[in-house]
Amino acid sequence: MTKADLIEEVSRVVEMTRKESEVIVEAIFDSIVRSLRSGDKIEIRGFGSFRTRQRQPRIGRNPKTGARVEVPAKKIPYFKPSKELKDVVNNSAASVPAQPGPHEQVPNA
Repeated sequence: MTKADLIEEVSRVVEMTRKESEVIVEAIFDSIVRSLRSGDKIEIRGFGSFRTRQRQPRIGRNPKTGARVEVPAKKIPYFKPSKELKDVVNNSAASVPAQPGPHEQVPNA
């Protein structure tokens, strides 16, 4: 699913215009990014949590030349799914038939 697909889904479910739905989706993503930038943890019950992890500096290698390269320390975003999300994902495959996405072709029956 792409961001455009998500905006379309919100527009359809909430019965809003595509532009209004786009504003909502962008506001959610911007809030998550702002919180992660400031070092906050975002927890969405039943879905999961977003946080940052610190990576230590290290010595890497340029794959093309084999030269040693210093890789600086950095923060990376990390998502940890909730138990409920894991259960839904793992149990839905057996009990609920998958719905084809808007870009997938449906085989002839």
